[in-house]
Amino acid sequence: MSRIEATNDFVVKFANVNGSGSASANELFARAILRMGVSVSPRNIFPSNIQGLPTWYEVRVCEAGWLGRRGGVDLMVAMNPQTWAQDLAEIQPGGYLFHDSTKPMPASAFRTDVHVIGMPATAICNATYDVPRERTLFKNILVLGALSELMGISAAVIETLFAEQYQGKERLLDSNVRALHAGREFARDHLSVQPFGLRVKPADAVGDKVFLEGNAATALGCVYGGATVCAWYPITPSSSVAEAFEKYAVKFRTDPVSGEKRYAIVQAEDEIASIGIITGAGWNGARAFTATSGPGVSLMTEFLGLAYFAEIPFVVIDVQRGGPSTGMPTRTQQADLLSSAYASHGDTQHVLLLPEDPRECFEFAADALDLAERLQTPVFLMSDLDIGMNQRLCAPLEWDDTRRYDRGKVMSAEQLDAGTPFARYKDVDGDGIPWRTLPGTHASKGAYFTRGTTRNEAAIYSERGEDYLRNVERLRAKFATAALLAPQPLVRSAAKKTSVGVLYFGSTAPAMDEALAALAEAGIHIDAMRLRAYPFPPSVAEFIEAHAAVFVVEQNRDAQMRRLLVNELEVAPKHLTPVLHFDGTPITARFITDAITRHVHALATAPRSTT
Repeated sequence: MSRIEATNDFVVKFANVNGSGSASANELFARAILRMGVSVSPRNIFPSNIQGLPTWYEVRVCEAGWLGRRGGVDLMVAMNPQTWAQDLAEIQPGGYLFHDSTKPMPASAFRTDVHVIGMPATAICNATYDVPRERTLFKNILVLGALSELMGISAAVIETLFAEQYQGKERLLDSNVRALHAGREFARDHLSVQPFGLRVKPADAVGDKVFLEGNAATALGCVYGGATVCAWYPITPSSSVAEAFEKYAVKFRTDPVSGEKRYAIVQAEDEIASIGIITGAGWNGARAFTATSGPGVSLMTEFLGLAYFAEIPFVVIDVQRGGPSTGMPTRTQQADLLSSAYASHGDTQHVLLLPEDPRECFEFAADALDLAERLQTPVFLMSDLDIGMNQRLCAPLEWDDTRRYDRGKVMSAEQLDAGTPFARYKDVDGDGIPWRTLPGTHASKGAYFTRGTTRNEAAIYSERGEDYLRNVERLRAKFATAALLAPQPLVRSAAKKTSVGVLYFGSTAPAMDEALAALAEAGIHIDAMRLRAYPFPPSVAEFIEAHAAVFVVEQNRDAQMRRLLVNELEVAPKHLTPVLHFDGTPITARFITDAITRHVHALATAPRSTT
């Protein structure tokens, strides 16, 4: 039987049940390899329901630095009988199955092309620990110890991680260290006779990269970007944005002398109330945001229309999940593009920012707050569960201390006293953005009535068609201005001249990076453009026009980004070929590579038109 042999380049997947304490041990496994200087990319796949349901933790180990899901599993740590058949099927031929062998299983339960490693973890824990909860928790550490011995993961590194985790809790520290070494000793005494081909060796492949979740990075970006008001209603997978914002606000927005809190965080009674709160805060001059997911956006649409039409700035952080309806709350998709871009009735368009990783979540959160005020409109930050709730390696977060917040066209009391003309909804310089005043700016000048109904340039109620047309055409001009102010797309040219291009965005980026390299190695050269915002600047249409065929890679069923491109740029639909992945798991490099390879070969063999 063949055997997978790999050093610092493999995929391990842990299959367990929710509430078993496996998450902590699995994270220790990933962090220990990271501390050894090898890049890792973990993904937690957990249920949205109660304790006891299946959960998985997949770790991509890759010294070369690829951070997307590769596809396939080299080692399955199968600790959940409920999902045995499913987990077994994922293992690559020649791969490894590590399982709890306390209860004997028939040969028919295994695959003949997979190497089986059995450890009676339950029996060992039952003989060692009297407390049932300890038996469950320390079984995970016992398995971690065995794997660390088999794979060459440093025990000293794991002990250091224990010391950091249990600082001041020496009893817990000592018991975890003992369980770790018990697992290592069992592997040395009983498992070393079986050749094991997956190894970890110290490397220097991490450098100065940081390891953090996208939701935490987003929250920190909101703090640095000047947000002082957060209103939210709990919804997976966005809740940790508000929780992290509170943690950072306590640290950075609390006066060290008086203890005064210079921020407001409101857990509202529902999503409608939360966006109502930030609409009021934005109108009043505060930088405000809410964090939600697709179902929340659905409920917020009426306020989004009000804020768009009345021109009130705030930020909506949409951490996307599987839909529609309740859908798959703990799975990832990029399926809120259309609902967010056109949220509310009538002719409404919203700015969307599309970060690829935690670093861009940090940067774009701050940028979104600037853009919202500069454009006087709601701005969406479109993250997703894969970015938001998984720890990812990325470049260090950076902030320019000389940066000043862009408040946009806010007229001061001094300008009003100097006789500067003020008409709230008048375009004075052709960019579609009017001047505004903040409440209390002046005792007698610059006041206006904010309404969701039609009005003239001076904010006075009007149902005259020409006033309405002037207003909505100005809003369209403002949207065109947004295309030039939002983060611009990034282009990567192929090594050889090609007529094929690909458009992608957000969390598809890590897998896309690896797929492009694999395709080039196979002789398929593709120019790539990563979209980072909507509306699209002229460069997107130019990229599409420059290629005979363009793929659009996204994670939803209905090719929503492709629809936006067709609708906004009036591109011929047949010019854009969708590559769609929407089962709730993050897209893999192998999926993209296979899909594009099939399409390119089909294009090469298609009969030429005679017309």
